[in-house]
Amino acid sequence: MGGVAIQRYRFSMNVKTVPLTQASLDYERIAKAISFLESNYLDQPALERVARAVHMSEFHFQRVFSRWAGISPKRFLQFLTVEHAKRQLAEAKPVLDATLDTGLSSPGRLHDLFVSAEAVTPGEFKTRGQGIQISYGFHPTPFGQCLIGMTPRGICWLSFNENGSRRIALRDLQSHWRGGQLVEQPKLTGPVVNQIFSELRKGRKSSLSLLLMGTNFQLKVWQALLRIPPGEVTTYENIGKLIGARNSSRAVGCAVGDNRIAYLIPCHRVIRKSGMLGGYHWGESRKRAMLAWEAAKNAA
Repeated sequence: MGGVAIQRYRFSMNVKTVPLTQASLDYERIAKAISFLESNYLDQPALERVARAVHMSEFHFQRVFSRWAGISPKRFLQFLTVEHAKRQLAEAKPVLDATLDTGLSSPGRLHDLFVSAEAVTPGEFKTRGQGIQISYGFHPTPFGQCLIGMTPRGICWLSFNENGSRRIALRDLQSHWRGGQLVEQPKLTGPVVNQIFSELRKGRKSSLSLLLMGTNFQLKVWQALLRIPPGEVTTYENIGKLIGARNSSRAVGCAVGDNRIAYLIPCHRVIRKSGMLGGYHWGESRKRAMLAWEAAKNAA
């Protein structure tokens, strides 16, 4: 697990621009419903009960939920269950195996992911990015407000604000890249966030670059995460097999947890082999929402 490096990843994905503000507002309300469903999904609660739990009328809740998820709450509930996660694990195996034959190319229906890596000097790791200018901004996403950090070489940070706290989110960015110079530039970062979270369509491609800072072992794990297609899940053990570390599930879990570029490096797609979620740096309810949202989009 020794050795440190910073690497750049470039990938292309099909995109179209859609407004994110409404989706973000919807998520803030629906997140409460997801938390309720997370605690009560075994009972398969009726729509009326869920709406009452989040202090919304049944009609309004159905409309807002369907607008955000693209499907009904009843259908979404099916994607939240452990049994669904188990089926996903079983079905994802051949998909993940296939990615080994195609580099880091993803066959996911939401977007195609093409990744190449270029190692740069580990000296920047030692100084935590000294001399690097990081433009940052806070923006809405379908999963709540995010903080994004960008350098001239690529995106270096993407996190979700726990409890809406910008101060804590910015402090974490400053701590991780303490040698960098932070400049708030929302007009620069906003279009990139919209590009990342917009719904995708064929025919238009654009490129994004990621600037990662971590140990060689962490980089291997993050590379493996990039192989997981949208709407699919895998286990910590499978990630270990992919990187040739079969008995290192605990170390893999730590590396997954150390990922600081949320969603783009999809650590939310790694769950326990039992079908239970496991932890997530930005909250298990958000992880469950992401997985069910992606599964719903794939099923559409």
